[in-house]
Amino acid sequence: MDIRQYMRDLGRAAREASRAMARADTNQKNAALLAIAAAIERDADRLVAANARDLDAARAAGLEAALLDRLTLAARTVAGMAEGLRQIAALPDPVGEISDLKYRPSGIQVGRMRVPLGVIGIIYEARPNVTADAAGLCLKSGNAAILRGGSEALHSNQAIAACVREGLAAAGLPASAVQVIETTDRAAVGELITLKEYVDVIVPRGGKGLIERISGEARVPVIKHLHGNCHVYVDDRADLAKAVRIVENAKTQRYGTCNTTESLLVARGVADRVLPELGRMLAGHGVEMRGCAETLGILGAAAIAGANIRAATEQDWDEEYLAPIIAVKVVDGLDEAICHINAHGSQHTDAIVTEDYSRARRFLREVDSSSVMVNASTRFADGFEYGLGAEIGISTDKIHARGPVGLEGLTSQKYIVLGEGHVRG
Repeated sequence: MDIRQYMRDLGRAAREASRAMARADTNQKNAALLAIAAAIERDADRLVAANARDLDAARAAGLEAALLDRLTLAARTVAGMAEGLRQIAALPDPVGEISDLKYRPSGIQVGRMRVPLGVIGIIYEARPNVTADAAGLCLKSGNAAILRGGSEALHSNQAIAACVREGLAAAGLPASAVQVIETTDRAAVGELITLKEYVDVIVPRGGKGLIERISGEARVPVIKHLHGNCHVYVDDRADLAKAVRIVENAKTQRYGTCNTTESLLVARGVADRVLPELGRMLAGHGVEMRGCAETLGILGAAAIAGANIRAATEQDWDEEYLAPIIAVKVVDGLDEAICHINAHGSQHTDAIVTEDYSRARRFLREVDSSSVMVNASTRFADGFEYGLGAEIGISTDKIHARGPVGLEGLTSQKYIVLGEGHVRG
């Protein structure tokens, strides 16, 4: 296969399909989504069988248990894919929405209209359910999509792609509106991320290595976040019971997500009172604590049964563990907390626990992250929890989309001008 020509053909077809998608009305897009959902439910056994082939190959290749778990399509997962598509169909259509329409002194009206981005390339690893999610989000937002799943999920992704094509055809939309790359050759990714003529934006979903490679080599704009070193800062004007509850949820609800808290900052004024309680709670969940010298002194004096406590290194302040490990530091107060977060955080999600309104406002203004929270767990940084219905990923970029990227994040705005024969004097 000539990979370069193959990818250019995909890009050309996607660009042509994107024009049809931009014209499609909401009813047509929803009809496609519901038809895809029905096809996925009908073909559930076929999808699970295709997935079994991928799992057999993955086990033979020695893939680790966590990757196998993400790769697995069970009957419940397939049902979830179909339900997710129905939920996307039920969401408001952002395309064509006009906002900020105002009369100017000249008599013209000036506003902004929401429009699709065009062609979106999505590169992801392991999870075949992303094929359905990404197709659905791109379709509803009026975009064409080129999807490149991981080689370990090739059969699963192609089986889902067949359902997508069937749904598009049923709604009278071009099959090339959603194309799943059929080759496992890594050169296809290199071609996709440089197809400036045909692709408008790239969305990588996967590990830090994948995202770093895409960000470094792409010639097409990228929507991404590299990692999630999220913080909770417990202020010396915090409700301490509330603080323990928030830290427990933010750290221990799930360890492997990008919005899980990895660093805990505690104001010196309350450290003696709250750190032992936090230490007991974290030890009860089997969480290893890596602390500064002051933290070690306080936790050591508390003699917490079963606690796993060790000295933090400089690297710990920057780490995304994705594991039952947390970095803990005592800080002088709000100023040091903000400085630490802005220096060591990943601009993903950070939270303050405080009952002081002025300090909360300062934290919201000055912490430079895509989601900043007051008295809430960082685990809320999620498209569904934010009312977006679904998300294609999280962006820590500052241009175009920031935070969870839902349907609106897959569109942009253009200015529109309404006149009645107006000419400029």
